[in-house]
Amino acid sequence: MSSNAAANAAGNVSGDDRIFGVIPNFLTVEHPEPYVAPLTPKQKFELFAKETFDPFTFASSAAGAGISQINNDNPKYGRGAGAYADRFGAAVADVTTQNFFSDAILATWWHEDPRYFRRGPEYHFWYRVGYALSRVAVTRTDAGKDRFNFSGMVGMSLGIALSNAYYPDASVNGEEVASRFGTSILASALSNILPEFWPDIHDKLFRRKSRAPSRPPAPAVTPATAPAATQAPPGD
Repeated sequence: MSSNAAANAAGNVSGDDRIFGVIPNFLTVEHPEPYVAPLTPKQKFELFAKETFDPFTFASSAAGAGISQINNDNPKYGRGAGAYADRFGAAVADVTTQNFFSDAILATWWHEDPRYFRRGPEYHFWYRVGYALSRVAVTRTDAGKDRFNFSGMVGMSLGIALSNAYYPDASVNGEEVASRFGTSILASALSNILPEFWPDIHDKLFRRKSRAPSRPPAPAVTPATAPAATQAPPGD
């Protein structure tokens, strides 16, 4: 799937599928009205792959693993280069499994749309904030109706459950699993804020100032259009 095709499938009419030119914005429908066609199962899998195997995903996983390494936080693999490699691999696996279950497998199974349908400046600021946060629990079906986000919530849960297979024992217990689930919900909700307001930010930062139209040059005078010279009347 080409970049332009992915942008069109995601409803990005503008083709601006990266926030600040870096952060992937492939799943945002910027202009959801009056009608946006549902994704086919193939498109859902393609968008999953596009958002998951993006360089930014690996870079953010590397950064998150670095922060965890510095503080020796969860997952508690210890210290050293080997521990950092384990943390990085776990971070990539976490993103991949949750996206795979939520955006590809379960979104197809339950006929739900994994995209974020932006509200836009026609709505009030705080309404847009509340709407963006609510999309972690509410999604749109392929038929265009809103309902509980089964694919997102169950997919997130399956990804976290699967992570227990490769997390160290010190990070596998009820408290840690509940903490990961809460963190994932919060991150998923907050991740909709920037796509909601990015077109507004983009317009303010990068919109070219309109210039006053220059005055068109005066048409050249040709003999055919030149006024005839006034001749003096003959003398008496």
